Amino acid sequence: MTAHTNHETDAVHVIGGGLAGSEAAWQIANAGVNVVLHEMRPVRTTDAHRTDSLAELVCSNSFRSDDAANNAVGLLHAELRKLNSLIMRSADANQVPAGGALAVDRDGFSAAVSAALVAHPRIEIRREEIAGLP
Repeated sequence: MTAHTNHETDAVHVIGGGLAGSEAAWQIANAGVNVVLHEMRPVRTTDAHRTDSLAELVCSNSFRSDDAANNAVGLLHAELRKLNSLIMRSADANQVPAGGALAVDRDGFSAAVSAALVAHPRIEIRREEIAGLP
């Protein structure tokens, strides 16, 4: 007997390719589940965004303190790294000097996240605006 899988009906739909949506899609796909990641850009743009990259940082390029021993945010970073976080891996790979903070090159960071999601065999990216639940 051959199992039939339909990517459309057997997938988890994630709406929005920001930091949370990108990480959610990554974690779900790495758990062995197909993902459809919906991102409205470039179909619909915003004043805050300047690219169509996934996980584009629109405000600060800082992820705040990276001190896991003395700061709750730094501890969260350490925990995310242990969980194979795409966001943290991409941030670490694109880090720029910022004292004790984790700051990143915005373009390199979003390019790294985008490339990893596009290359993942369980993730389909759809560039469309979602006005209701799929």
